[in-house]
Amino acid sequence: MTEHLVLRALQVLLIIALIGMAILYITTMRRNKVNLLQKFVPGFIIGFITDFGDTIGIGSFATTTAFFKGFKWLDDDRKLPGTMNAGHAIPVFVEALFFLASVKIEVSTLIPMTLAAVAGAASGTRITANWPVRKMQRGLSIALTLAAVTMFIKLLTNPGHAESMTTHGLHGWLLVLGLVVNFTLGVLMTIGLGNYTPELIFFSLVGVNPLVAFPVMMMDAAMIMMTSAIGFVKTGRVEWRGFTGMAIGGVIGVIVAAKLVTNINIAILSYFIVALALYTAFNLFRDSRQPEPADIINRDN
Repeated sequence: MTEHLVLRALQVLLIIALIGMAILYITTMRRNKVNLLQKFVPGFIIGFITDFGDTIGIGSFATTTAFFKGFKWLDDDRKLPGTMNAGHAIPVFVEALFFLASVKIEVSTLIPMTLAAVAGAASGTRITANWPVRKMQRGLSIALTLAAVTMFIKLLTNPGHAESMTTHGLHGWLLVLGLVVNFTLGVLMTIGLGNYTPELIFFSLVGVNPLVAFPVMMMDAAMIMMTSAIGFVKTGRVEWRGFTGMAIGGVIGVIVAAKLVTNINIAILSYFIVALALYTAFNLFRDSRQPEPADIINRDN
């Protein structure tokens, strides 16, 4: 009963935060005399596709960046992080609300794991100030590949393992390990590394139903993106053209994808997570071969 009340309280807080974000966006667009219907259709398509992918664990930033570049969406590339954070914030809140309501998860896992990720993100900019981003990408690529291979072997050698993962939370030393993992992922998010795939792999490998990862990673993202989005809006680093369509399309994409994820067979989901981990590892390894980002180089000089 207590867990149920806590989850409901979290949902209420998310709804209040979501409404607050919507009011902030609308008042800012009105102040800037933005036409809410400008570029609505292409924005809707981008939001639907990218947030559909985000909801099933692929993430949205890489695909959104590709769309923005392809359509020459931004008049100033410095608005890219702000537009993505602000544009995807409301869909991510909807993701968190949906998975909190439809996936069974223990509060004693959800709240500490979320707080650990937020703490990691809050301190990450100081911790990672001089970290070599490309080496970190390569290291995470190798780690994800090894984890995916391990998970694949477990699925092959113990076919009933996926269906038997009925645990909906972490306990004892596994919870401590989970907090360390989530804090680290929060830190890594500040240098552009995603948390979705590593969290899915982590929960799967420790024998917890991988669906449990979804409310955790969506709560992480909602809290972190809300803070970032408010800062970007206040400093004027958001491209508002097409924003309305992107937000509405994103919400609909979330609803469609969330229905798919929550009704999928756990064994199929487990194999999908393996494929997702390998795909993410490949992208990280490919990116790691590029020169260091300019901001990292400048901090070292």
